Amino acid sequence: MDTEERRRGILETARRDGSVDVGQLAVELRVSKETVRRDLNALERHGLVRRTHGGAHPVESAGFETTLAFRTTMHVPEKSRIAGAAVELLGDAETVYIDEGYTPQLIAAALPRDRPLTVVTASLSTAGALAAAENINVLLLGGRVRGGTLATVDHWATRMLSGFAIDLAFVGANGISRQYGLTTPDPAVGALKAEVMRVAKRRVFSGVHTKFGAVSFCRFAQVTDFEAIVTDTGLHSSEARHYALLGPQVIQA
Repeated sequence: MDTEERRRGILETARRDGSVDVGQLAVELRVSKETVRRDLNALERHGLVRRTHGGAHPVESAGFETTLAFRTTMHVPEKSRIAGAAVELLGDAETVYIDEGYTPQLIAAALPRDRPLTVVTASLSTAGALAAAENINVLLLGGRVRGGTLATVDHWATRMLSGFAIDLAFVGANGISRQYGLTTPDPAVGALKAEVMRVAKRRVFSGVHTKFGAVSFCRFAQVTDFEAIVTDTGLHSSEARHYALLGPQVIQA
């Protein structure tokens, strides 16, 4: 196996499993740990993976995006804590946008049932879960359904959204970076998220620590556009302070 084949295999493993470990790869590939580290560094320079302590995880891009089913298996305890902390920011909002993705889905499940709420969403999963909920009126955006995420996109969805004035939007992203802002691999998704940012009076980002520093294809917002960022304690405290200096309150659940 030459270098290119080995690195391609490492990337495929990272995308299949959600992360890779240096030691395990060294054993499986029968090479030194230093060789694996060089391979991961090269993949990171190309924007394909993001290094972690002892390994790496894949970066979502125009050519690769995880499915909703996959996201329900990764960092579930962290996502549950994030959802609980995010809902604490609801305040007196009466209309709420819930983005596509698993963490937003958990936010939807944690919404209070003892007060009237109107929830707007592009997520079929979220709409289905809330449809019978007491005191919650659900508006599902129409459009083309993306099979991997079970969410609607394209001009039908953005046009419907453009007619609303939403009190609070819970927004997710595939990557968040102080330099490049919030990004997503699909232009159609980026367009919808950009419209959400335009029509929402308040905006909260929620996402696990692995999204920080990752950059995908389509930018739809800047960090400064948000009143709060809700993540887990996996984000280094110094990095959290850097994001807070840009304006948003940073909450680590």
